[in-house]
Amino acid sequence: QVQLVESGGGLVQAGGSLRLSCAASGSTFSKYAMGWFRQAPGKEREFVSTISWSGGSTRYADSVKGRFTISRDNAKNTVYLQMNSLKVEDTAVYYCAAARSVYSSGTSSQHDFGSWGQGTQVTVSS
Repeated sequence: QVQLVESGGGLVQAGGSLRLSCAASGSTFSKYAMGWFRQAPGKEREFVSTISWSGGSTRYADSVKGRFTISRDNAKNTVYLQMNSLKVEDTAVYYCAAARSVYSSGTSSQHDFGSWGQGTQVTVSS
């Protein structure tokens, strides 16, 4: 399994930006699609974005489309989530995840992801 560590969360005002990073251990990172999910207080964890193993394909939840950008650097074993125009409703714990299967394009289903980070808190104030 891939070990994942997120960073970059924090407190930001509405309209601001943050960039989350997720560092992965192991030499097989480049074979796995990666995803970002989030869980707000009192809510279920939800899909935010995924990127294919090659980086050539990305998906976004409608709620973040046009504001968030996922990317990966396979040489650094790291996936990023650039978050712009943040809204109060983006407040959540953000989790990085690695797909269960190699060479997948990445889906929006949490069940397709087998390794998870510990999460990083993002708080957007009004």
